[in-house]
Amino acid sequence: MLRVHFTAEDLFNVTFASEPIPLVELALALVVWQRTDAQAVFGRWRGRVGREFPARARPLLDLLRPDGDNPEFVEPFVRDLEEGLVLVRDAGPLLTVEQLHRAAARAPGSASWLRALWGQDRDAWDVLDAALRSAHASVLAPYWPRIRRSFHADVAWRTRLLASHGIKAALASTHPAARWSGTAFEVGSPPDYEVHLGGRGLTLMPSSFWTGRPLLSGPPGGPYALLYPALTPFPLAAADAAEGALDALLGRTRAAVLQQLVRQRTTSELARDLDISLPSVSEHTRTLRAAGLITTERDGKAVLHSVTGLGVDLLHSGG
Repeated sequence: MLRVHFTAEDLFNVTFASEPIPLVELALALVVWQRTDAQAVFGRWRGRVGREFPARARPLLDLLRPDGDNPEFVEPFVRDLEEGLVLVRDAGPLLTVEQLHRAAARAPGSASWLRALWGQDRDAWDVLDAALRSAHASVLAPYWPRIRRSFHADVAWRTRLLASHGIKAALASTHPAARWSGTAFEVGSPPDYEVHLGGRGLTLMPSSFWTGRPLLSGPPGGPYALLYPALTPFPLAAADAAEGALDALLGRTRAAVLQQLVRQRTTSELARDLDISLPSVSEHTRTLRAAGLITTERDGKAVLHSVTGLGVDLLHSGG
């Protein structure tokens, strides 16, 4: 379970990141590429990345494993790519033997280049720099405007949610297993991790790639950061500017699902009426339910979905 303890000061110091962070998004994208969840949404994207992923970038897969619990030095929280790459190099002398042993134990292949990296071998650090640049150019750079649209649509939505329903509702909407216990924010899925914010505050950072439990990071000298799945994942984000605010927030198909649920419908009815697969409907309804926009109940073998009051408000506002 993830458990985050807030002080009164922390509750007044929850903000949103102003922009997605390139090396953070790159790390999360490579992690999600190696996962198998949310296949209805990410399946085709994973196939494309697999076909196009450059050989020079493959050493990153020894560092960035599918569970997302990876060395933070490769994902510095800065908006400029070149500045981030400098910070990655500068982290070299600070790496510990314990970190090496953990990274080597998790690597799928030979750990020899990781040992060279920790040993401050210049060639190994050149390999890492080239891998980050190559992966960024292939996986992120061509799609950065689309990633930013997903990011800003989510921030706009949760900012409105925060204003109308408060911080607890805004944070609880980031994951289906999220809840509050007093002043502790909890997400009931492994692994176990507990932190006291202690007045440092929290920055909320949606990711259009991440699919798992919210991740907590503590960049030195600043507030903690909570990374969570954006309401519209990258494969569903519009390639061009969406026509309406609701499409920009949810993506066209997910917005259509929400609009259909003004009256109660089953999963099969949604799949038939929108001409999409049952697994795709399940992915959409799971995310809409986590955001508090719909409810789901069973009636015998049927699964029934309907819009909530919050979802109706969103539809009336146009997103």
